[in-house]
Amino acid sequence: MEQSMPESGQTTAQGHISTGSPTDGVAARRAGLLVTLVLGGLTALPPLSMDMYLPALPEVTEALRSPAATIQLTLTACLTGMALGQLVVGPMSDRWGRRRPLLIGMIVYVAATAVCALAPSAELLIGFRLLQGLAGAAGIVIARAVVRDLYDGVEMARFFSTLMLISGVAPIIAPLIGGQILRIADWRGVFHVLTLIGVLLTLVVWRFLGETLPPERRHEGGVGEALRTMRGLLADRVFTGYMLSGGLAFAVLFAYISASPFVVQEIYGASPQTFSLLFGLNSIGLVAVGQVNGKLLVGRVSLDKALGWGLCVILLASVALLLMTSGVFGEVGLVPIAAGLFVLMSAMGLAMPNTNAQALMRTPHAAGSASALLGTSSFLIGAVASPLVGIAGEATAVPMAVVQLVCATAALTCFLGLCRPWRGREQRKAV
Repeated sequence: MEQSMPESGQTTAQGHISTGSPTDGVAARRAGLLVTLVLGGLTALPPLSMDMYLPALPEVTEALRSPAATIQLTLTACLTGMALGQLVVGPMSDRWGRRRPLLIGMIVYVAATAVCALAPSAELLIGFRLLQGLAGAAGIVIARAVVRDLYDGVEMARFFSTLMLISGVAPIIAPLIGGQILRIADWRGVFHVLTLIGVLLTLVVWRFLGETLPPERRHEGGVGEALRTMRGLLADRVFTGYMLSGGLAFAVLFAYISASPFVVQEIYGASPQTFSLLFGLNSIGLVAVGQVNGKLLVGRVSLDKALGWGLCVILLASVALLLMTSGVFGEVGLVPIAAGLFVLMSAMGLAMPNTNAQALMRTPHAAGSASALLGTSSFLIGAVASPLVGIAGEATAVPMAVVQLVCATAALTCFLGLCRPWRGREQRKAV
């Protein structure tokens, strides 16, 4: 596996330094590409688990004879599980390495997803979606920690943008796949496909992803040390600022994910296939801007400046959506709403990779715990936002827009108030 070593060459994950020969260079590039693909698959698992299921939400509501607010809790449960699971898996990976906790989590994920396909009631589906999220958290938190093991500085920011390209394919194709599955099967078929994907990804991790945290860099302490490490991270004002900014931006995104199936299909009368196409288009915008960030902006524009731009655009798009959905501009159709959502989603390509990179650059000593806090805050805030978007029923999109505006405003406030980007990089070094 390839590691960024600007002054001493490339180092594999096992610590062997390449000789610099052409053969070694090709092997290093191949290993680096393979690691990128594996980590991309792990970061793609959450959007696959969430987005492939989205076109089926109205059908699940009818099939299980439950209100929309209850079925939306299946999203909240999965998200909550992913949040809490990271708090456990992150410190575990700092103590026992990345590989073993990841494989255990993937196996449990496969089992829980298979049971979701058989759930006879909304309550049982919610319960196993929670377990699915708890287990799937291993892929999220460990993928970020592995990136921190292998890269630093600008290279880490670029790698996060590359991961966004790979994992960004998932939200593009997941609703499309979900919509096509619903043509030939009911909503349970979605979970059958997710089970198969989980099995394949588990085999790929077992075969190709080696250990990236050597024994001498692991923490020997137990729960007490893990809690002290997390407390120390939270005491870092700037780290906390990036963590909250990223979490609140994610809540804006998840408000869209949770509400859009009902907004697009129930309010504006679009088919599941049309919804899937619109969702995929928005995801393309996110991926494209993420690549602009990684290929053009990183190294030329400060990460804080790019992050600030992204948060400002998210805020402006949220204002526009609230004005449109509340009737300020009269009766608007699907096209203006879809345009506002496209701008909002695209701006996430600036916010998400840069908050992760900036926060993790401050925490080389505890990448697993820091990754856990980043993920947990994002998923918990998102889990709170999810049921709020349906609080006024299925006939209005105003709650979605309100939640997005509140979270976008809070994200920008945390970034400016806690990170204080105008003070300059030299005054915000890690302690």
